[in-house]
Formats: sequence, C-alpha cells, structure tokens
Amino acid sequence: MGVSKTASYDEIRKAFRKLALKNHPDRGGDKEKFQEINAAYEVLSDKEKRDIYDKHGEDGLKEGGPM
Repeated sequence: MGVSKTASYDEIRKAFRKLALKNHPDRGGDKEKFQEINAAYEVLSDKEKRDIYDKHGEDGLKEGGPM
C-alpha cells in the first residue's frame, strides 16, 4: 500500500482510501488489484493481524498465526 512499517492507523486508512478509489472495478480499475488492496488493509488495520504479519509474514497469516 506504500506505507512505512511504522505507519499509524490514520496513514494506513488514507493510503487505502486513495488506492481503493483509484483501483475500484466500478471506476475502471482492476478487480484483482482491488482485492489485494482490501486484503492488505484488513491485515494492516487489525493490530493482532499486523503483529503476526510483522513477525511471520504472509505465511504466518495463512497458517493462523503462531502455534
């Protein structure tokens, strides 16, 4: 999404809104890109998911976090 690792919730939200408007399928954007943006926002906006992602990457999220 183009935000730093230490970005605040407001910075993440602003970046998401900008990218979502630009890539929304109803506005001629790519559906797959829009879904990727939504998935990234879902992770980055949730503190628990963000911590798992920071520690274990995308694989950690797919596996349901640390055991």
